[in-house]
Amino acid sequence: MKLATRYILVLILGMFVGAVIILDMGVLAEREGSKDTLAPLPLDELRTFTEVFSRIKADYVEPVSDKKLLEDAVQGMLAGLDPHSAYLDATSFKDMRVETEGKFGGLGIEVTMENGFVKVVSPIEDTPAARAGIKPGDLVIRLDEKAVKGLTLTEAVRLMRGKPGTDITLTIVREGVSKPLKITLTRAVIKIQSVKSRLLEPGFGYVRITQFQSGTEKGLAEVVRKLETENKGALRGMVLDLRNNPGGVLNAAVGVSDAFLDKGLIVYTEGRVEDSRMRKSAVPGDLINGAPMVVLINGGSASASEIVAGALQDHRRAVIMGTKSFGKGSVQTIVPISNGAALKITTARYYTPNGRSIQASGIEPDIITEEARLTKSETADRLKEADLARHLENGDEPLKKKAEPKKEDNQNDKKKDETGKAPAVEDYQLQEALNLLKGITFFRAQGS
Repeated sequence: MKLATRYILVLILGMFVGAVIILDMGVLAEREGSKDTLAPLPLDELRTFTEVFSRIKADYVEPVSDKKLLEDAVQGMLAGLDPHSAYLDATSFKDMRVETEGKFGGLGIEVTMENGFVKVVSPIEDTPAARAGIKPGDLVIRLDEKAVKGLTLTEAVRLMRGKPGTDITLTIVREGVSKPLKITLTRAVIKIQSVKSRLLEPGFGYVRITQFQSGTEKGLAEVVRKLETENKGALRGMVLDLRNNPGGVLNAAVGVSDAFLDKGLIVYTEGRVEDSRMRKSAVPGDLINGAPMVVLINGGSASASEIVAGALQDHRRAVIMGTKSFGKGSVQTIVPISNGAALKITTARYYTPNGRSIQASGIEPDIITEEARLTKSETADRLKEADLARHLENGDEPLKKKAEPKKEDNQNDKKKDETGKAPAVEDYQLQEALNLLKGITFFRAQGS
């Protein structure tokens, strides 16, 4: 073995021995009296690593610094574990912290890695990606002229971010479309309004959560109070819309679940390390006093959204409607390290109160309702008996001619409301949710 190779091997052995000792000391502290010993170091694999390292240093077409090679090795270790573990350099770590506060620059898409390509989990509402028609499940294969294959998720995300006002072209493969799509987006500062609301009809509220952030629970309480004020009384039912919500902060999901539950387990996690195991339970208090709920989900509902849907489903607090959710049931822990960077590493799986793992399986709706668009029937203006000349009156009193709707009213029906979603009449899933709420309310009233 060459001197340089031996030197590198000694350095790396030192690094690995230190890491193993620190980890094992933690394990021994938890297991008093354990006779566990340190596992033997994988010397053959470490020797292979050093040989590759020295070969790159000696033969690669351009000089490569030790720092870059070692950072790339760290990135490769994490990227090889699962699609969600990653090495965050100082810049990426800072961006991640900004995102959880609800304001950042970029395109507005939640992404993961699949088979070496960037897969869209969900476009974020009211962002360049959503306005351009990016859909959950889209595979991004090129960013401008840069092929995505071979990039880490962190590198791909960094390419998508940039100065607001600048353009980037995404080449996308979409299921059901024979040719790749090229979509040009203009980067913008993404400001996310986490909670939006409106009254669907007197007594029935609609709340949409676009992403779970540190202030989501507080925002939910505020919009419910606003709806009750607008309704001039308590709500008779509520639709909670989690469609295309990519997730976010775990504690926010727990808080939203707790807002509608009086007691019981909300979520629990299981991992190898003691710190990764936790149980979150509800405390007394229901924001809408037990009024019936329907939760809307789809393939873009992931992570924290699935925690909320799973908890409310298991406790039979809400009817889950829509299509199967994304299926991200793992917990990532951010571990800052000494150089200002951080590790995002998967440390646990989370489970619903009934012990269901959502990982790679998702939440199955109680009522499957596919996405569709409602339009007014062409038969709505058919001729009726009352329209016929010299028609026979009904004998009680002359029929009053119904006032014609104003043109402005028709135009307003087509506009989107303040939630950013189309009115219920154009949203089949939402209309079905409202119809179900009315039915539940009716039968509750009949039984009381």
